[in-house]
Amino acid sequence: MHGETRLIVVEDHAETAEGLKRFLSAIGYQVFVATDMASALSLAAAVEFDVLLSDLGLPDGNGWELMKQLSAERRIRAIAFSGFNSPADRQRSAEAGFLEHLAKPLSPEHLCAAIDRAAAA
Repeated sequence: MHGETRLIVVEDHAETAEGLKRFLSAIGYQVFVATDMASALSLAAAVEFDVLLSDLGLPDGNGWELMKQLSAERRIRAIAFSGFNSPADRQRSAEAGFLEHLAKPLSPEHLCAAIDRAAAA
């Protein structure tokens, strides 16, 4: 099932990005990684993807700005993940169009369930 789902993971912390890629690839997702907002915008224009999984804190912007730019062009199914988890942060994620807002550290079970829900949305 996962093999049909293509993900863009946007995470500026190299070890976290690599860990997510290894884990998600191992269970069958096709994973593309971007490390900042600029590379995420380029990647999203270059590859077909089903779900965007984005950290909110990026070196050249934030996940909310990224979502605003990407969703201006087409419908994006996306999940935010962050250490920023106040009710205001969660509300801002919802307003930006994220389907879900997950707290770091990410639980593998919760992450996979959220990705599958987003892919089906």
